[in-house]
Amino acid sequence: MSEYERSLRIAAPPEVVFDRAEDLDGLDDWLPRDLHVHAGDRPPAVTVHEDATDTDARALLRAERDQLRMEWGTRDTGRYAGWLQVAGIGEEESEVTIHLSFFDPEHAPPAEAVDRALGDSLEKLAGQVTRQGA
Repeated sequence: MSEYERSLRIAAPPEVVFDRAEDLDGLDDWLPRDLHVHAGDRPPAVTVHEDATDTDARALLRAERDQLRMEWGTRDTGRYAGWLQVAGIGEEESEVTIHLSFFDPEHAPPAEAVDRALGDSLEKLAGQVTRQGA
């Protein structure tokens, strides 16, 4: 199993950050460029399309607003799972942590690519929150 985690502080209240992160229509704005989530009519069931392989994976995506936490993972293959947690640091600052677990080492992306994608995603989320609040 391969696990990865990155955190970033964002100058915004935790509820504002979580609202942006959990917005299904806005996920493509901060996820890695080659991943696209399609909710369809039955959330928490979603489909994740990966451009690099041109494949779709059935997945689950749950948001727990009272915990400021999102969790996701593949439904059929159990290849990966992840979570995003927003924590308040004072009234106007938050820390967002994203964690990914790949259960099949043979199908896990290279560590450098995962680390870069997590950092880029957090930076894009921060940019979305900052633009939204401006």
